[in-house]
Amino acid sequence: MKKSLIILSVIFLPAAVLLSSCSPRSSGKGEALTGEVKIDGSSTVFPLSEAVAEEFRNSYPNVKVTVGESGTGGGFKKFSRGETDINDASRPIRPEEIEACKANSISYLELEVAYDGLAVVVHHSNTWAKEIKVSELKKLWEPAAQGKIMRWNQIRPEWPDKEIHLFGAGTASGTFDYFTEAIVGEAKSSRGDYTASEDDNVLVQGIASDELALGYFGLAYFENNQDKLRILPIDAENGNGPVTPTAETVKSKKYTPLSRPLFIYVNSKSLERKEVQRFVSFYLEHCGTLASDVGYVALTPDELKVTQARWEEFQKQFAK
Repeated sequence: MKKSLIILSVIFLPAAVLLSSCSPRSSGKGEALTGEVKIDGSSTVFPLSEAVAEEFRNSYPNVKVTVGESGTGGGFKKFSRGETDINDASRPIRPEEIEACKANSISYLELEVAYDGLAVVVHHSNTWAKEIKVSELKKLWEPAAQGKIMRWNQIRPEWPDKEIHLFGAGTASGTFDYFTEAIVGEAKSSRGDYTASEDDNVLVQGIASDELALGYFGLAYFENNQDKLRILPIDAENGNGPVTPTAETVKSKKYTPLSRPLFIYVNSKSLERKEVQRFVSFYLEHCGTLASDVGYVALTPDELKVTQARWEEFQKQFAK
């Protein structure tokens, strides 16, 4: 008989991933496992979770795995109501979301699964903006800029006297929270007169079709659209000059202040189900390799080992 879950108020676990390049399938085991795993949340984490889900479906075809992308905040609303098993998040859970989980007796695991850099991009034909400073991004995106900073030459006099068209994350997105905190200095503090979406693909399409556009989203979405967009190196004004986000600069934390960890949050109650247990284990076994495949940066080997050990310790609660 399966042991009952020990209810915890809130459980936090750091980094999580175990590198693995293969997808083993025990004879008959994959076929025998059934059930459903529901995932929602960050559009940034979506490509990684969907890649893991695809590999999992190949090994466990009788388990239905669905992956949505309603944004980190939108996903946490569903998660706190017990509607999903896993929430993808491009930022840590916020105090009000913790309280919402507590109100519904939702305890959870926080697992760090990869690193990402936010990309600031322009249209491929933009020839004037070669890089941009953090102070310039703040001037452009802070609330005081609304209706006032409307042209490229207001950022730098040598840039053209043309309108600037802005694209960025919607307010339910963890990317919005992270960008505003890193650039403006306060989460959710932003001008509102820009094209917003929780779906990064919408932002890609908008910027790719507008030569006067500037926007931001997760680095993986730039990696998949380099033929349409051009990325801007960011000058943090710390004496190191402009830095382009790459796997190396994100991993080494040279790309500041727009490098960040990515998370999955797992409903502890859901872990009473074998298919969710196996999916989370599978995620940690494979997302190191898959993170690189979809354009993210895997955690370090030491981080992976520590988190895998903690995950294995936690699983003992569910052993027969």
